[in-house]
Amino acid sequence: MTSVVFTGGTLLDGTGAAPGTADVYVVDGRVVEVGLGLDVDADQVVDCAGATVLPGLFDAHVHFMFEQPDTTRHLQTPFSLPFFQAAQRMRATLETGITWVRDAGGSDLGVAEAVRRGLTPGPRMQIALNMLSQTGGHGDDWHVCGAEVGIMTSHPGVPDAVVDGPEQMRKKVRELIRAGADVIKVATSGGVLSPRSNPLHGHFRDDEIAALVTEASAAGLHVMAHAQATDGIKTAVRNGVRSIEHGIYLDDEAIEMMLERGTWLVPTLSAPRAVLASAAAGAAIPDLVLAKARMVSEVHDDSFRRAAQAGVRIAMGTDSGVGVHGTNLEEVRLMAENGLTAQQAWEATTRSAAELLGVDDDYGTLTPGKVGDVVVLDGAYDDMVDLPGRVRSVHLAGEQVFSRTT
Repeated sequence: MTSVVFTGGTLLDGTGAAPGTADVYVVDGRVVEVGLGLDVDADQVVDCAGATVLPGLFDAHVHFMFEQPDTTRHLQTPFSLPFFQAAQRMRATLETGITWVRDAGGSDLGVAEAVRRGLTPGPRMQIALNMLSQTGGHGDDWHVCGAEVGIMTSHPGVPDAVVDGPEQMRKKVRELIRAGADVIKVATSGGVLSPRSNPLHGHFRDDEIAALVTEASAAGLHVMAHAQATDGIKTAVRNGVRSIEHGIYLDDEAIEMMLERGTWLVPTLSAPRAVLASAAAGAAIPDLVLAKARMVSEVHDDSFRRAAQAGVRIAMGTDSGVGVHGTNLEEVRLMAENGLTAQQAWEATTRSAAELLGVDDDYGTLTPGKVGDVVVLDGAYDDMVDLPGRVRSVHLAGEQVFSRTT
């Protein structure tokens, strides 16, 4: 039996309870007791004085197989290099306190298994493999020169996912499941980084999305939808998609539909900012992509604020990969600046995201019986300045996997 007690910190346990000083006692990887001044004989004592103690954090939208897409650099990158780079990105993500992710496209079963088998450090993960797209949609990498060049390269572990019609959709979902997908991702609208799609246009029709959700549900999997256009959001919600990723052009009707059906929003407020920052730093980003990034950034924050005010269920997601891995906690700050309280932003990053991923029986809160994933954050939970730099230590099932001081 191994045991560790986290003592002297301000506990924000993810349940919605008010923060307060409390100890957390973890035995054999599970939380056994939580309370003030616990009298326990632990193998290890973690002094959390001056810090906030949080459950392991979630990022519900990452891409480990790329970072800050640059067309020229992508064309000059050997096929296998991103697999090795992914290991560094997963480590950086874990060291910022993210202990669970959904990889929303790019990582294959081998990447996930490398973490699951302990071959490389990284967060626990669910993978989508690739994003289902209609011809000419957000996942179609065809360029006007006739070349097909995309940031999520298809290969035996990541099936090509451009489909048209319910029958092609049904078959491709089965192929993704066969290849190891834990969640199915679809683009129900255009997007920013794709060469020819328009973020204002909805993609796929109801019969196609209905077929997708039916097949995913039969395999016990949820569906996440890249959905920026208003029509694309409504098509996804109407047909039972579990989460809307980005949700940039939300109108009142779409928000009401999400409330009625309990649909989640994963806002990724960081993503348009990351594209513009990359361009400012000199990345080779096409003019059309930059124009789209500027267009969506003007309305994204407002849509999020209205959704939050209405009570839409929100789970933290960054779209890391579009930006720099390891900067994930900037999304917490952005949520707190755009309609959520600091505590609500942390709950979106813990309990709520665990519910979205369907792992809340074991993760997302620091309560007895849950897995002892713990993040110790220097300072107060409602201080949003330099969050990534304030992560003192990260623990998976009670075992320290990162410490800023060692």
